[in-house]
Amino acid sequence: MINIGQFNQLKVVRTVDFGVYLEDEADGILLPKRFVPNGTKKGDVVNAFIYHDGEGRLIATTQQPKGVVGDIVALKVRTTTSFGAFLDNGIMKDVFVPRSNQLNEMLPNKDYVVKIEIDKVSNRMVATQKLDAFLTNENHNLKELEVVDLMLYRETNIGYMCIINKTNLGLLHKNEVFTKINIGDSFKGYIKKIYPEDVTSKLRIKIDVGIGKMGYTKVEDELEKVMRMLQENKGYLPYHDKSNPEEIYSFFGMSKKTFKMTTGSLFKQRKIEFVENGIKLK
Repeated sequence: MINIGQFNQLKVVRTVDFGVYLEDEADGILLPKRFVPNGTKKGDVVNAFIYHDGEGRLIATTQQPKGVVGDIVALKVRTTTSFGAFLDNGIMKDVFVPRSNQLNEMLPNKDYVVKIEIDKVSNRMVATQKLDAFLTNENHNLKELEVVDLMLYRETNIGYMCIINKTNLGLLHKNEVFTKINIGDSFKGYIKKIYPEDVTSKLRIKIDVGIGKMGYTKVEDELEKVMRMLQENKGYLPYHDKSNPEEIYSFFGMSKKTFKMTTGSLFKQRKIEFVENGIKLK
């Protein structure tokens, strides 16, 4: 059985001038010559990605697509039509997103997070931007303060919806982001708050997330950074608890809260002192 939109281990059944044919239940699937591994001969098994070409025929490639069926990935729009958008999936054939599978109109050269799936009618590989149906917070195993993998899914009025560990959905509030982030970005984060079930909510269980690690675990990682930066700047830095949060993030790469916790810890260890308009090595 051939799994469309996936890699398949298939035997070479015959060779031709323009490639090789891989076994299926019919006349074979063409693997074009430019994708055939050197030395491949009849009877060899090839790991090939199978999809439909522009004429609806099954075709094989040894190229690595950016996503296979079941994956949630960030892809860039190549072109758009009145029927939908074509996204660059890293192989010869773009993946199609029908208009009905878009949240809003997709624009050329922009990145979007989509899930790759098989269309039930055409049996072809397509993508959808409507991910909420695949991401449920029911029966989750997450705990508050747990470190998780996040992918930025879409922007809302108050923040960014993030995919948690490829299975759940969480909200990153805009007022807690002090650096530029883009749709499709992946980064480490943590579970900030898990709210009780709310029957009025589509997600039922709401989850807030944060960037990086939480609390003093993060502070321990930042102590050496602040000390190093002080040493590199002749023992003085013009940042303090009244400094602008954006300026602190831009220079140190940490939130103002983490900066205050870090400098407070260094002060208690008598490694720094607070002076007018800044901090100084002791």
